[in-house]
Amino acid sequence: MYKKEVIEYFKTATAVWTALGLTSGAVSQWNELIPEKQAMRLSYITNNKLKYNPDLYKKETPTEAA
Repeated sequence: MYKKEVIEYFKTATAVWTALGLTSGAVSQWNELIPEKQAMRLSYITNNKLKYNPDLYKKETPTEAA
C-alpha cells in the first residue's frame, strides 16, 4: 500500500495517524511503500477500501550461485 493512496483516502496525514493511533512523526517517516503492518490495519479499518497487497511486501530471495 502506498502512502499517497492512504493520504488521498483520509484527506490529511493527521486523519491517518489518528485512525491508526500513531504519532504524526511515525506517519511522516513512512517511505512511499508504507509498513506492512499498517497496510493490513488500514485495510481492516477501511473495510478493504484500501486494499492490502501482500505481493508488494514479498522479499526477493537471493539466487544461489552454482
